Amino acid sequence: MSVTRRIPPGSPLVIGHRGAPGYRPEHTAGSYRLAFANGVDAVEPDVVATRDGVLVIRHENEISGTTDVADHSEFAGRRTTKRIDGADVTGWFTEDFTWAELSTLRCRERLPALRPDSAAFDGAEPILRLGDLLALLAETDGIGLVLEIKHATYFAGIGHDLAALVERDLRAAGWADGEHALWIESFERTVLDDLQSRGVRARYVYLLEAMGSPADLVARDGERASTYADALTPAGLDAVAGLEGGSALDGISVDKSLLLADGDTVVADAHARGLTVFTWTCRPENAFLDPRFRGAGEDREFGDYRAEWTRIAATGLDGVFVDHADLGAAFFRDGRSGSGRTGRTLPPSL
Repeated sequence: MSVTRRIPPGSPLVIGHRGAPGYRPEHTAGSYRLAFANGVDAVEPDVVATRDGVLVIRHENEISGTTDVADHSEFAGRRTTKRIDGADVTGWFTEDFTWAELSTLRCRERLPALRPDSAAFDGAEPILRLGDLLALLAETDGIGLVLEIKHATYFAGIGHDLAALVERDLRAAGWADGEHALWIESFERTVLDDLQSRGVRARYVYLLEAMGSPADLVARDGERASTYADALTPAGLDAVAGLEGGSALDGISVDKSLLLADGDTVVADAHARGLTVFTWTCRPENAFLDPRFRGAGEDREFGDYRAEWTRIAATGLDGVFVDHADLGAAFFRDGRSGSGRTGRTLPPSL
């Protein structure tokens, strides 16, 4: 069945970043259902793997900040330090647990000082698997999925092929054949190319940080690895779009700071090559706003987010990630975000 959700004229896709984590602990069923109810066009889960090869929805494979794992004495001995994508990380990691064990944990708000209302829901919900979210999406009227694959090179190094696991789960749920609005994104291009070669029909999006280098390229090239900034040069964008031969991706997703920089031309340069552009993450709290738009209150209070979002929308980009689904849907569809584009239908993947 083709997807027929209408996107208002001049409006970018509004993507519920981890559901609606401005109001509920991220990546919970409650967070996603609230995002659905508040009018998002798509939602964005992050996936990592368990010891027994189950894809679970967590922002990172380290879970001490988003679950009650530290309260489980039976798992105390699994706290450890690992090297993940060039950084030492201490805590508890999904790959050290079976799904049966992870299913005993409950989710918590990652930023309780900034979002105490969300933290009031701590302990109420379990971790989701990718298949669980796909089942929730089946209950909607065609809300899309922007699926982020996390730490693919790291997981490959410990024996987990995330591309194979993602393909398995998408095919099992009927999401791999182009019948749904599906985007697949990663900070590592290697896993995107792998999934394309497997015939998973989706729109593929390269996530780009403001600084640093992709983990897959560092693993291959060491200190000679090209940077995320290199991917935003004319030659880099040509390569993303497949204009120099090789595989082609469909878009890029960039740190919003790149769009807020004076004189930025990222969106125009990408559009000239047929690439769509998403940005992350539009949040209203002072703690996350560009300094020019912060208010005088505390970090958790809302600043002049409308001014920041107006500037972002004026670039004519194609999609925005939001934590507060209601605010994002209202703002980016109220006429102030018009970019001159005509109305369009949320398409199936191909």
